Amino acid sequence: MKSFWLTKANANLLYHDIPGRSIPLIFIHGLGCASSCDYPAVAADPALTGRRMLLIDLLGSGFSDRPAGFGYTVADHARTIADVVTEVAPEAVDLFGHSMGGSVAIMAARLLGQCVRNLIIAEPNLDPSGGVSSRKIAGMSEADYVAQGHEDLIRASRLDGNVAWAASLALSAPVAVYRASRSLVAGSDPTWRAMLLELSMPRTMIFGELSLANSPDAKLLPQQGVDVAVVPKAGHGIAADNPSGLATAIRRALP
Repeated sequence: MKSFWLTKANANLLYHDIPGRSIPLIFIHGLGCASSCDYPAVAADPALTGRRMLLIDLLGSGFSDRPAGFGYTVADHARTIADVVTEVAPEAVDLFGHSMGGSVAIMAARLLGQCVRNLIIAEPNLDPSGGVSSRKIAGMSEADYVAQGHEDLIRASRLDGNVAWAASLALSAPVAVYRASRSLVAGSDPTWRAMLLELSMPRTMIFGELSLANSPDAKLLPQQGVDVAVVPKAGHGIAADNPSGLATAIRRALP
């Protein structure tokens, strides 16, 4: 893995840099996850062969540092992505983000402007209130979550059969998961939805087929200029459920 020193955070952000010929495609993971865990199978799929890809572990996750003084909000993570892009690929990038990472990608695209050629987001948080997990986490105090809630969530996830997420969650800093959850529930002003609709680059929203019944956005967003793609045989955990299908959807969203 490679590392990037974030001066403001006083921490190293680590990422896989898969060589290729094209504009770099940056992967940004969701809450309690890590790109180094979630996306190797996607990156290795023939649909993306030959493309340069950066699989980034956000601060507090995976192999990256866990600075105690970092805010771990969606906006904080977006600024770190913008810092990395400005140094590593200042001319042009494509961004992909899943769930919380989709919200991070939207904010990073807003910061980076014309540098971002294509924005691809998979079931992101667009509005305040968060998801089931983030609401549960944010309902505790930070002290209680760090002391016991994090371990309880890991244990419950394993019992529910969500072993991969439990494993990556176990490698995440509890304070990072908590503060990110609070950020997702609080939302942003303007909202991530409003930011998405204001952006000018080509934008694609990816859904897992099993998530469609719960999302009116699959019909609404195309009317607002955002393309929609569906990955078959997948729920919210698209990269785990159908990595080849996700790779194909990403490739079709790129020129």
